[in-house]
Amino acid sequence: MKFTRELIASYAFVERNFNLVKRYWGWEIVWLAYSIANALSITFIGAGVGSVSGQKLNTQYLVFYLLIGTLVWHYLSAVFENISEMIAWERWEGTIEYTFMAPIRRLTHMFGQTLFAMVYSFIHTGIILIVVAFFFHLDLSQSNIVGGSLMLLAGSVSFVGLGTMAAVLPLLFPERGAQMTNVFQALLLLFSGVYFPISVLPNWMQAVAHLSPATYVLIGMREALLHGATNTSLWPYIWKLGLVGLVFLPAGLWVFSQAETYAKHAGRLHRNG
Repeated sequence: MKFTRELIASYAFVERNFNLVKRYWGWEIVWLAYSIANALSITFIGAGVGSVSGQKLNTQYLVFYLLIGTLVWHYLSAVFENISEMIAWERWEGTIEYTFMAPIRRLTHMFGQTLFAMVYSFIHTGIILIVVAFFFHLDLSQSNIVGGSLMLLAGSVSFVGLGTMAAVLPLLFPERGAQMTNVFQALLLLFSGVYFPISVLPNWMQAVAHLSPATYVLIGMREALLHGATNTSLWPYIWKLGLVGLVFLPAGLWVFSQAETYAKHAGRLHRNG
Protein backbone atom coordinates (compact mmCIF):
# COMPACT_ATOMS: atom_id res chain seq x y z
CA MET A 1 0.00 0.00 0.00
CA LYS A 2 2.76 2.41 0.95
CA PHE A 3 4.75 1.50 -2.17
CA THR A 4 1.69 2.13 -4.36
CA ARG A 5 1.17 5.52 -2.76
CA GLU A 6 4.79 6.50 -3.38
CA LEU A 7 4.54 5.29 -6.97
CA ILE A 8 1.44 7.40 -7.59
CA ALA A 9 3.21 10.40 -6.07
CA SER A 10 6.16 9.84 -8.42
CA TYR A 11 3.84 9.65 -11.42
CA ALA A 12 2.41 13.04 -10.42
CA PHE A 13 5.78 14.59 -11.26
CA VAL A 14 5.83 12.78 -14.61
CA GLU A 15 2.38 14.11 -15.48
CA ARG A 16 3.26 17.61 -14.33
CA ASN A 17 6.41 17.70 -16.44
CA PHE A 18 4.61 16.53 -19.56
CA ASN A 19 2.06 19.28 -18.96
CA LEU A 20 4.95 21.74 -18.88
CA VAL A 21 6.16 20.32 -22.20
CA LYS A 22 2.71 20.95 -23.69
CA ARG A 23 2.64 24.47 -22.25
CA TYR A 24 5.95 25.36 -23.88
CA TRP A 25 5.27 23.49 -27.13
CA GLY A 26 6.88 26.25 -29.19
CA TRP A 27 10.21 25.73 -27.45
CA GLU A 28 9.87 21.97 -27.94
CA ILE A 29 9.47 22.42 -31.70
CA VAL A 30 12.50 24.71 -31.86
CA TRP A 31 14.61 22.28 -29.79
CA LEU A 32 13.50 19.31 -31.89
CA ALA A 33 14.30 21.15 -35.15
CA TYR A 34 17.75 22.03 -33.81
CA SER A 35 18.39 18.44 -32.72
CA ILE A 36 17.36 17.05 -36.12
CA ALA A 37 19.54 19.56 -37.97
CA ASN A 38 22.47 18.73 -35.70
CA ALA A 39 22.04 14.97 -36.25
CA LEU A 40 21.84 15.40 -40.03
CA SER A 41 24.89 17.67 -40.09
CA ILE A 42 27.01 15.13 -38.26
CA THR A 43 25.86 12.15 -40.34
CA PHE A 44 26.44 14.04 -43.57
CA ILE A 45 30.06 14.41 -42.47
CA GLY A 46 30.33 10.63 -42.72
CA ALA A 47 28.65 10.66 -46.14
CA GLY A 48 30.99 13.35 -47.45
CA VAL A 49 34.33 12.27 -45.98
CA GLY A 50 35.14 10.24 -49.10
CA SER A 51 34.71 13.28 -51.34
CA VAL A 52 36.81 15.44 -49.03
CA SER A 53 39.66 12.93 -48.69
CA GLY A 54 39.57 11.73 -52.30
CA GLN A 55 39.70 8.12 -51.07
CA LYS A 56 37.27 5.25 -51.62
CA LEU A 57 35.75 4.62 -48.22
CA ASN A 58 32.83 2.72 -46.78
CA THR A 59 30.78 5.84 -46.15
CA GLN A 60 27.75 3.76 -45.16
CA TYR A 61 29.72 2.43 -42.20
CA LEU A 62 30.91 5.94 -41.28
CA VAL A 63 27.38 7.32 -41.47
CA PHE A 64 26.11 4.54 -39.20
CA TYR A 65 29.05 5.01 -36.83
CA LEU A 66 28.39 8.74 -36.47
CA LEU A 67 24.62 8.28 -36.31
CA ILE A 68 24.92 5.87 -33.38
CA GLY A 69 27.12 8.34 -31.55
CA THR A 70 24.73 11.19 -32.30
CA LEU A 71 21.59 9.36 -31.18
CA VAL A 72 23.15 7.82 -28.08
CA TRP A 73 24.62 11.13 -27.05
CA HIS A 74 21.35 12.96 -27.67
CA TYR A 75 19.43 10.44 -25.56
CA LEU A 76 21.90 10.41 -22.67
CA SER A 77 22.38 14.19 -22.68
CA ALA A 78 18.59 14.69 -22.75
CA VAL A 79 18.26 12.43 -19.70
CA PHE A 80 21.08 14.33 -18.04
CA GLU A 81 19.62 17.76 -18.86
CA ASN A 82 16.07 16.98 -17.81
CA ILE A 83 17.26 15.81 -14.40
CA SER A 84 19.91 18.47 -13.84
CA GLU A 85 17.61 21.32 -14.93
CA MET A 86 14.65 20.30 -12.79
CA ILE A 87 15.61 22.93 -10.22
CA ALA A 88 15.74 25.63 -12.88
CA TRP A 89 12.24 24.64 -14.04
CA GLU A 90 10.91 24.70 -10.48
CA ARG A 91 12.40 28.14 -9.91
CA TRP A 92 11.10 29.42 -13.25
CA GLU A 93 7.58 28.22 -12.42
CA GLY A 94 7.80 29.68 -8.92
CA THR A 95 7.02 26.30 -7.31
CA ILE A 96 10.41 25.38 -5.90
CA GLU A 97 9.63 26.35 -2.30
CA TYR A 98 6.33 24.45 -2.35
CA THR A 99 7.93 21.33 -3.86
CA PHE A 100 10.80 21.22 -1.41
CA MET A 101 8.59 21.88 1.60
CA ALA A 102 5.96 19.31 0.58
CA PRO A 103 5.65 16.18 2.76
CA ILE A 104 7.10 13.85 0.14
CA ARG A 105 10.23 11.76 0.08
CA ARG A 106 13.03 13.19 -2.02
CA LEU A 107 13.57 9.71 -3.45
CA THR A 108 9.94 9.70 -4.64
CA HIS A 109 10.41 13.14 -6.16
CA MET A 110 13.63 12.14 -7.91
CA PHE A 111 12.15 8.88 -9.22
CA GLY A 112 9.33 10.81 -10.90
CA GLN A 113 11.78 13.26 -12.44
CA THR A 114 13.99 10.41 -13.63
CA LEU A 115 11.12 8.47 -15.18
CA PHE A 116 9.96 11.56 -17.06
CA ALA A 117 13.49 12.26 -18.29
CA MET A 118 13.90 8.75 -19.69
CA VAL A 119 10.50 8.62 -21.42
CA TYR A 120 10.85 12.14 -22.83
CA SER A 121 14.38 11.47 -24.08
CA PHE A 122 13.34 8.17 -25.69
CA ILE A 123 10.49 9.85 -27.61
CA HIS A 124 12.69 12.78 -28.65
CA THR A 125 15.48 10.50 -29.88
CA GLY A 126 13.01 8.24 -31.70
CA ILE A 127 11.65 11.16 -33.70
CA ILE A 128 15.18 12.16 -34.72
CA LEU A 129 15.93 8.58 -35.81
CA ILE A 130 12.79 8.45 -37.97
CA VAL A 131 13.66 11.73 -39.70
CA VAL A 132 17.29 10.77 -40.31
CA ALA A 133 16.14 7.41 -41.72
CA PHE A 134 14.47 9.29 -44.59
CA PHE A 135 17.87 10.61 -45.67
CA PHE A 136 20.00 7.48 -45.26
CA HIS A 137 19.23 3.87 -46.14
CA LEU A 138 20.59 1.93 -43.18
CA ASP A 139 20.80 -1.85 -43.14
CA LEU A 140 19.82 -3.09 -39.67
CA SER A 141 19.41 -6.73 -40.65
CA GLN A 142 22.66 -7.73 -38.90
CA SER A 143 22.18 -5.46 -35.89
CA ASN A 144 21.38 -6.65 -32.38
CA ILE A 145 18.57 -4.21 -31.51
CA VAL A 146 17.82 -5.87 -28.18
CA GLY A 147 21.46 -5.69 -27.12
CA GLY A 148 21.65 -2.05 -28.14
CA SER A 149 18.53 -1.29 -26.09
CA LEU A 150 20.04 -3.00 -23.05
CA MET A 151 23.17 -0.87 -23.38
CA LEU A 152 21.09 2.30 -23.58
CA LEU A 153 19.04 1.34 -20.55
CA ALA A 154 22.13 0.49 -18.51
CA GLY A 155 23.71 3.81 -19.46
CA SER A 156 20.58 5.69 -18.43
CA VAL A 157 20.94 4.46 -14.85
CA SER A 158 24.48 5.82 -14.65
CA PHE A 159 23.51 9.18 -16.13
CA VAL A 160 20.69 9.58 -13.65
CA GLY A 161 23.25 9.73 -10.84
CA LEU A 162 25.38 12.24 -12.73
CA GLY A 163 22.33 14.36 -13.54
CA THR A 164 21.32 14.39 -9.88
CA MET A 165 24.78 15.63 -8.92
CA ALA A 166 24.63 18.31 -11.61
CA ALA A 167 21.23 19.47 -10.31
CA VAL A 168 23.09 20.78 -7.27
CA LEU A 169 24.51 23.66 -9.33
CA PRO A 170 21.20 25.41 -10.17
CA LEU A 171 20.11 24.73 -6.60
CA LEU A 172 23.12 26.52 -5.11
CA PHE A 173 23.59 29.16 -7.82
CA PRO A 174 20.14 30.47 -8.81
CA GLU A 175 21.36 32.94 -11.42
CA ARG A 176 23.63 30.81 -13.66
CA GLY A 177 23.60 27.37 -12.13
CA ALA A 178 21.67 25.76 -15.00
CA GLN A 179 24.26 26.97 -17.51
CA MET A 180 27.07 25.64 -15.33
CA THR A 181 25.82 22.08 -15.86
CA ASN A 182 27.03 22.36 -19.47
CA VAL A 183 30.55 21.81 -18.15
CA PHE A 184 29.61 18.23 -17.19
CA GLN A 185 28.30 17.52 -20.67
CA ALA A 186 31.26 19.11 -22.43
CA LEU A 187 33.72 16.95 -20.50
CA LEU A 188 31.71 13.77 -21.16
CA LEU A 189 31.49 14.65 -24.85
CA LEU A 190 35.25 15.13 -25.05
CA PHE A 191 36.34 12.04 -23.15
CA SER A 192 33.68 9.49 -24.13
CA GLY A 193 34.41 9.05 -27.84
CA VAL A 194 31.01 10.13 -29.12
CA TYR A 195 32.24 10.82 -32.66
CA PHE A 196 35.59 9.01 -32.61
CA PRO A 197 37.20 5.95 -30.98
CA ILE A 198 38.89 6.75 -27.67
CA SER A 199 42.03 5.07 -29.01
CA VAL A 200 42.90 8.32 -30.83
CA LEU A 201 43.08 10.21 -27.53
CA PRO A 202 46.33 10.72 -25.59
CA ASN A 203 47.03 7.99 -23.02
CA TRP A 204 46.03 10.12 -20.03
CA MET A 205 42.73 11.04 -21.71
CA GLN A 206 42.06 7.37 -22.48
CA ALA A 207 42.47 6.60 -18.79
CA VAL A 208 39.86 9.24 -17.94
CA ALA A 209 37.59 7.96 -20.72
CA HIS A 210 37.39 4.57 -19.03
CA LEU A 211 35.78 6.28 -16.04
CA SER A 212 32.92 7.69 -18.12
CA PRO A 213 29.73 5.59 -18.39
CA ALA A 214 29.06 7.10 -21.82
CA THR A 215 32.22 5.40 -23.13
CA TYR A 216 30.86 1.93 -22.42
CA VAL A 217 27.41 2.77 -23.76
CA LEU A 218 28.87 3.95 -27.05
CA ILE A 219 31.26 1.02 -27.43
CA GLY A 220 28.55 -1.49 -26.58
CA MET A 221 25.98 0.15 -28.87
CA ARG A 222 28.38 0.14 -31.80
CA GLU A 223 29.31 -3.48 -31.16
CA ALA A 224 25.63 -4.43 -31.07
CA LEU A 225 24.41 -2.38 -34.04
CA LEU A 226 27.45 -2.28 -36.32
CA HIS A 227 28.82 -5.77 -35.72
CA GLY A 228 25.79 -7.65 -34.38
CA ALA A 229 27.45 -8.56 -31.09
CA THR A 230 25.45 -11.01 -28.96
CA ASN A 231 23.93 -10.07 -25.63
CA THR A 232 26.44 -12.35 -23.90
CA SER A 233 29.41 -10.56 -25.45
CA LEU A 234 27.95 -7.22 -24.33
CA TRP A 235 27.85 -8.32 -20.70
CA PRO A 236 31.30 -6.86 -19.79
CA TYR A 237 30.01 -3.39 -20.73
CA ILE A 238 26.63 -3.88 -19.03
CA TRP A 239 28.06 -4.95 -15.67
CA LYS A 240 30.51 -2.06 -15.69
CA LEU A 241 27.63 0.35 -16.30
CA GLY A 242 25.65 -1.34 -13.55
CA LEU A 243 28.57 -0.94 -11.16
CA VAL A 244 28.94 2.73 -12.05
CA GLY A 245 25.20 3.19 -11.56
CA LEU A 246 25.35 1.58 -8.11
CA VAL A 247 27.98 4.15 -7.17
CA PHE A 248 26.57 7.24 -8.89
CA LEU A 249 22.90 6.82 -7.89
CA PRO A 250 23.33 6.86 -4.08
CA ALA A 251 26.18 9.35 -4.41
CA GLY A 252 23.96 11.68 -6.43
CA LEU A 253 21.12 11.43 -3.92
CA TRP A 254 23.49 12.07 -1.01
CA VAL A 255 25.12 15.08 -2.67
CA PHE A 256 21.71 16.50 -3.58
CA SER A 257 20.34 16.03 -0.05
CA GLN A 258 23.34 17.86 1.41
CA ALA A 259 22.95 20.70 -1.07
CA GLU A 260 19.20 20.88 -0.38
CA THR A 261 19.79 21.23 3.36
CA TYR A 262 22.30 24.01 2.78
CA ALA A 263 20.03 25.80 0.27
CA LYS A 264 17.13 25.80 2.73
CA HIS A 265 19.27 27.21 5.55
CA ALA A 266 20.89 29.81 3.26
CA GLY A 267 17.58 30.91 1.72
CA ARG A 268 18.51 29.93 -1.83
CA LEU A 269 15.14 28.40 -2.75
CA HIS A 270 13.68 31.78 -3.59
CA ARG A 271 12.88 32.16 -7.27
CA ASN A 272 15.13 35.18 -7.74
CA GLY A 273 17.95 33.67 -5.63
